[in-house]
Amino acid sequence: MGARQSGARRKDKGPLGRGLLRGRQKFSSWDDALLPGRDPRCLLKRGLRHVSFSLVTKGMTDAPDFLWGLSEMQKLNLSHNQLRAVPPELGKLTRLVVLNLCGNRLKTLPREVSLLQSLKVLFVHMNGLTELPAELGACRSLEVLSASHNCLSQLPASLADLSRLRKLNLSHNRFAHIPVCVFSLKELDFLHVGSNRLENIAESIQCLAGLQIFIAEGNHIHTFPRSLCLLTSLELLNLNNNDIQTLPAELYMLCRLTRIAWNPMDKGLHISRNPLSKPLPELLEGGLEMLVSYLKDRKHT
Repeated sequence: MGARQSGARRKDKGPLGRGLLRGRQKFSSWDDALLPGRDPRCLLKRGLRHVSFSLVTKGMTDAPDFLWGLSEMQKLNLSHNQLRAVPPELGKLTRLVVLNLCGNRLKTLPREVSLLQSLKVLFVHMNGLTELPAELGACRSLEVLSASHNCLSQLPASLADLSRLRKLNLSHNRFAHIPVCVFSLKELDFLHVGSNRLENIAESIQCLAGLQIFIAEGNHIHTFPRSLCLLTSLELLNLNNNDIQTLPAELYMLCRLTRIAWNPMDKGLHISRNPLSKPLPELLEGGLEMLVSYLKDRKHT
């Protein structure tokens, strides 16, 4: 009898049994949790402040349909997958506060993003976005928008309605100028437009009076506009690696820029790797105070 039982066990591991095992191993983590027929809500993580769900680096080309039924979800992380589109059902997640879609293959976002009236943080960097929908302007609670490393060359005018937006990253795109709608975002304290195709900074930059960090490195900017000197809240100004030759005498007005900065993470004035006319390169070595003094004296001579 023992031999028969042993044979039965071996039989279970035959071709069919091995096939079932192989198929079983292909189930993704969320499929595995749902196999017993459990409610998808069991996958939600309930923190002290937010109800969240994360499917990071799963190789997904499509988001699982059950997601759009998790209406109580507040944070959704689908980053670093292979998503080519997000369905209109995204609009059902009306309680979303944070949405992370970075590191996918998205070309655009669904119009139904306008239904996410509680959304405060949107990460869509490192995709293939060629546009942002005009409906995004309806997300009036949005405070942080990261859209770097895409293929954007313009923004819809409706984004001027994002009156609470504080941080905007548009770096590593294809902008030839800073979009006009940006100058209406009065609450901005961080603006990154580095590594684009900018040749100038519009005088309208002075409208962003609360800006504390402005990064425009790695462009083709020819002049340091005097209007930048009106942004007296600036603590970090990065114009490295451009085509700037002269600096304005009004530089002294940027009183919160306390030094010439060389480390990318440091506060201060970043102005290296520009074809500055002499004696400006030598003055940079002497520090910001020496540079500002020279510019003032030159203005009065």
